[in-house]
Parts: sequence; structure tokens; C-alpha cells
Amino acid sequence: MTELLTSAQMRAVEAAAIASEAVTGLELMERAGAGVVAAVMEEWPALAAGSHRAAVLCGPGNNGGDGFVVARLLKGLGWTVEVFVYGDAGRLPPDARVTCARWSAMGEVRQLEGERFAGLPWDHMDLVVDALFGTGLSRPVDGVAAQVLADIAAWQGLGEGHLVAVDVPTGLCADSGRVLAAQGSTLARFRADLTVTFHRAKIGHVLEEGPALCGRLVVKDIGLAGAGAGAVGLVGVDPERLRKAGGHKFDHGHALILSGPAGRGGAARLAARGALRIGAGLVTVACPPDAVAEHAARLDAVMLREVADAAALAAVLEDGRITALCLGPGMGLGAREAGLVGVALVNNAWRGEPRPTDAGGENAGPLEGGGRGLPRRALVLDADALTLIARDAVLFDALHEGCVLTPHAGEFARLFPDLAAKLAAPAAAGPACSKVDATRAAAKRAGCVVLFKGPDTVIAAPDGRCAIHSADYDRAAPWLATAGAGDVLAGFICGLLARGCAPFEAACTGAWLHVDCARSFGPGLIAEDLPEEVPKVFRSLGL
Repeated sequence: MTELLTSAQMRAVEAAAIASEAVTGLELMERAGAGVVAAVMEEWPALAAGSHRAAVLCGPGNNGGDGFVVARLLKGLGWTVEVFVYGDAGRLPPDARVTCARWSAMGEVRQLEGERFAGLPWDHMDLVVDALFGTGLSRPVDGVAAQVLADIAAWQGLGEGHLVAVDVPTGLCADSGRVLAAQGSTLARFRADLTVTFHRAKIGHVLEEGPALCGRLVVKDIGLAGAGAGAVGLVGVDPERLRKAGGHKFDHGHALILSGPAGRGGAARLAARGALRIGAGLVTVACPPDAVAEHAARLDAVMLREVADAAALAAVLEDGRITALCLGPGMGLGAREAGLVGVALVNNAWRGEPRPTDAGGENAGPLEGGGRGLPRRALVLDADALTLIARDAVLFDALHEGCVLTPHAGEFARLFPDLAAKLAAPAAAGPACSKVDATRAAAKRAGCVVLFKGPDTVIAAPDGRCAIHSADYDRAAPWLATAGAGDVLAGFICGLLARGCAPFEAACTGAWLHVDCARSFGPGLIAEDLPEEVPKVFRSLGL
């Protein structure tokens, strides 16, 4: 996985490099400024030729120091450049003070403090560089700086130039993707056309409002190494984890999908189709007696089992060949369904224990890279199952490391109301509470993997591991906003669990494949299309 950093982790990486004498802070600042200019020319090649006009807005920290480097390099290309500084230039950090002095030998530094710069000839600006506040912003943007953002937003309405943000657009918390604003105030939102950051993307680039405000995101190498302890991963996919090495169908697991009453079985069938396409050796839908005829008319490769109540499910679970269970999609919220969840969670056979091999040999652990061992039993709990767990402390307390919870925002709030409240509270200071913080805390409390859905899906394990799947930037998939898409995701994860993937890896891989299938199909997608795109996606991965 590619790492995503917090602002503190980025500072630690820089400090370690400087302490090792591999590079100086000033050299890093020069490389960052050069990276911004290179990214601008790559994004808009027309700006590389001829003379153009730019306004560079420099803040009181090292982000401002990067801005002075950008201004100097653009001036060296023959541009007309106007530079503004927010605050007292004499109080800049040492390295930023040097880059300011280097610019001052070429041009004027104008103060933003105490003046509105709305009088600037905005209609003639080809480029505005936002280097006001970078990843270290910890307080709301107000006063003159807030007015500057309003002026920038007004200039953008002219549609005559490009806006580039250095590290993050001003006001955006690099650790949460939330906009920092004083209580009761409304900070002008503006969307950068291009955001240039360094070494690694930051968590705030992919969470919450980050993608909407950053525009196109470019990460420039400035010669640093490593990511630091506890870095969050950006979800990718390991094709070897998905490869089948042959063998009997039971070598690839048996997924059991619980269904609701007649007329509500579509969600379970979507999940079942997803589990089958993702590679589970067998998939069975377990449904109440009155739904058997409905399912039988719609299922072929997916098998069907009558499960009237909790006692019937307990009997089914005596089959040691069943390796994963999915509860929730279209299941219902009645006493029967609560009993099913209880049996699945409390029954000792489903406590995440490895099951014996068919030959009676040693217990088999999770499959790694498509191996042939038998997988651990595990559960996916989605939709109605999450609501039932949120209502019953006994069910919540029965969650274990073999479970994957897949809540959307509303379900997350029912399960973890205090964490959801922190996430919903206004972001008045940074680093603000993030979706990563909330999901990690939820996973630790529940003792299992939590996949908090959204365009910025966050997956966390109780041991602190965390990853983000961002369906934004070049992986945007707006067509997933369709009924039943979440049911298919639950099926994908269940199928991967059945095949032997460990819960955290199954959740990450399922989220990635879910989005890739949507992108493969494109506009017009409905949930039924997602499983049918799996073969195409698998072929693209070389499987």
C-alpha cells in the first residue's frame, strides 16, 4: 500500500532527514518550490512559453517559504510576479526568511495584513499560488486571511486563470480533510485547480472535503525516504491474493448468505452473486420457508437452504465446510433476525477459530496469496444486522476478531454514537477529529474490523492497522450511488473471507474491487452489473 501521512508524520520524516545531515531544511524548501513550478508546467504546458502573470500568496510559516521559491522561479522564467505575505516577514522561520530574502532581491513583498487586495488586477492573472497555510494549520482561518480566500473565490468566478495550492488549500485540515473555521463563521470555499504536495499524500487529501477542494492532486518527490510509524495505507490490490491455484471447490470456501422474508430477497441475492463471482467455491442463500420459491426462481449456481429460525441456523453451522457468513442485506429487524445474528455471533463454532481440515489434520490458517489451506470462519455484518447489534449490548459484546462490520454513516452513528458526534462537531482547531480517528476507535471498541463506507472508505482493525480507499481523483466512481451496491460489497468481502483472506485484507481488497468494477462498467451502472464486471477486472489484473 502507498502510505498517507499526517502533518506530524511528515514533519518527523523531514526532521529525521535533516538530523541525518542528508539534506537541509532550506534544500527541502527549494526542492518543494521547484516541484510546484514543474507540476504547473506539466499541467498547463501553454504556461511554459511566453510571459505570464502570477500572484503568489505567502503565509507566515514554511509553506510561505515554499511560495517565495515559486515566485523566484517564475520570475526567472520571465513572468510578472506579485508576492504578498501574511504577517510580519521578519518573523518568518529561518529557512523561509532566506527564501524571502532571495525573492526580495528580485521583486517587492507586499503585505496582506491590514489591506484587502481586491484591487489587484485579478482579471489579468494567469496563475494564483496559495502558499498561505500548509499542513501545519491548527487554528481557524479568519480576519484578513479569510477575506483573501473570499477574494480568491471571487476571482475564480472570472474563469480566466488557474489556482495552485501548495500542500493543501488554505483552511483545509491536512489530517482530517475538514475545513477549519471559527464557530459561527462561514469560510469561503474555493477549489484549487491543482494541489501539489510532497513526498506522500496527506490523509486530508482523500477524506471528507479534501478531494473536492484539492482539484487535481500531484505528489512531488523531494528526496525524502520512509513514512514513519503508524502511517495509514492507501488501499491497493494484490493480484496473488485473488489467484486460484486449482483444486476442489471446497478448497475455496463456502459462503452462507442469510436472507430476509419473501419480497425482500434481492439484497441477499446480490450479495450471493458477489461472493460467487469473487471466487468462493460455493455460495448458499439461507432463507425463511416463505421465501424459498422466490429464490428458487432466481438462483442457479447459488444454492438454497431453508432456515426458519435461529435453531435451524445453528444446525446448518454444524457443517464444518462453511467458511464465511454474511448477515444483514435485506434481512429484516424482527425477532427471527435478531436470533440469527445471536447464533452467528455467540455460537462457539463462529468465534473466529480455525476449522480442522477435511482430512482431520492440523488447523488451517488464512490463505495467503491463493494458497490451498482451509480458511478461518468469519462473518460480514451489514445493513439490518448492524442495526440489530446497535440495539442489543449482548450482541455488540459478542463481536470478535473474525467479524467485519460495514456501516455507512447512519449505521456508524447508531453503533458508535459518541464517535459519530465527535466527527460531526465543527472543526474549530487542527488536527481535527477525522474519519480515520473515528474508525480506528470503533474497531478497537468492537474488537473487529470496521469498514466505514463512503467515497472515502476507511478500514480499521482492532490492532490499529488502518487503510483508506479513496473513490476520488482518478478513481472516482459516482455511479456507485445506486441501490444495492453495498449489498454487493458485503458479498465481495464474504466471498474473500470464505476463500481464506484475513478480515482486514478481505475488507481492503473487497473495497478496491468494488470501485474497480464500477469504473470498469461506467455510467448507467446498477448493482446487478457489479458482480458481472469481476471477470473483466480479474483479467486486467492478469489472473
